[in-house]
Amino acid sequence: MEHSAVPVRAAASRLRQPVPTLGVEEEFVLADRRTREAVRKASGVVLAARRRMGESHVAPEMAQAQVESISAVCRTGEDLRREVARLRGGAAAAAAEQGCVLVASGGPVLGDPGPPPILDKARYHRIEDRFGALVRHQCVNACHVHVGVADREQAVRVVDHLRGWMPLLLALTANSPFFDGEDTGYASWRSMVWSRWPCSGPPPLLGSAARYEALVGRLVDSGAALDAAMLYWHVRPSRHVPTVEVRVADVLPEAADTVAYALLVRALVAHALTLVREGVPAPDVPGMVLRAACWRAARHGMSDTLPATQTANGPSRPALGLADDLWTLVEPYLSRCGDDAPVAAWFDRIRRSGNGAARQRRTTERYGCLEAVVDDLAVPHP
Repeated sequence: MEHSAVPVRAAASRLRQPVPTLGVEEEFVLADRRTREAVRKASGVVLAARRRMGESHVAPEMAQAQVESISAVCRTGEDLRREVARLRGGAAAAAAEQGCVLVASGGPVLGDPGPPPILDKARYHRIEDRFGALVRHQCVNACHVHVGVADREQAVRVVDHLRGWMPLLLALTANSPFFDGEDTGYASWRSMVWSRWPCSGPPPLLGSAARYEALVGRLVDSGAALDAAMLYWHVRPSRHVPTVEVRVADVLPEAADTVAYALLVRALVAHALTLVREGVPAPDVPGMVLRAACWRAARHGMSDTLPATQTANGPSRPALGLADDLWTLVEPYLSRCGDDAPVAAWFDRIRRSGNGAARQRRTTERYGCLEAVVDDLAVPHP
């Protein structure tokens, strides 16, 4: 890798740093139990879920066929596993009470949630007024991972080191090939829908907290964002909690996939923190190259080559080979925390069977209908 020429500190010293906290936000589409089409029942599901899990752990999103679960802050992989299972199970049970199912797909497999009305919330109406038709078809579902980085300067520099890994993370987690009953030809159609927002996609090289804040100010002043929260980059310093937030992934099919992905992201952030503390500069990957690599990841997932954007001038390589490089990089951090087994198992599943998009297409080929895909991705409940 590009920073391999920098003198390497002792491995033991690198691994003595505190283990960052982490949390996960998952978005899901609601589908009618009978037709399997997307259904606008978010308000009822959210109320039912909050009775089960508390108000702070489930929320509506812009589309009325969509709900979001929000984990507590976790310190260990086991904490996260229990929390993701609790939230998925509780939200799925709440959906069942309302006659629908909670579906872990990056978009609605069947049925178009339709144009507005959007959720009746002042902020969403302001977004609709400013951005018009961009609010349509926004029933797309992501998995956001927050990793604790308390210092804003460090968080900005960590983002600079992480930005080159976003195409590979997207390829690993792509889980939205179908939208409204059609095969889009993409592995992650969600990321294509989301890329229409003016402040979305891979972030620029930020350099420092001061430069980051200046950029936020200019983007808000331009009208391309209502506020700093509308910088919908694939990875960003969070504005409301002291974390780095990685937003590039589709929601994943299984709870075990979500846990493994979040642990992988934490290890990658821990590695980036080490580089920041050692003064290693982030690779200056051109923004257009990163955007092109993210498009290729969205189009083909793990089944093709990707530009090696972890360095400034990396050639294209098989996506599975880049995943092997990532494993080598983060395995010491994973092993330190006892997180290597679930991440290794997830990587093995992807090598054998592909990502979520491959699973959806395989289900369609086996059963000959998209209703089977909805059933396969329906989150179970107690």
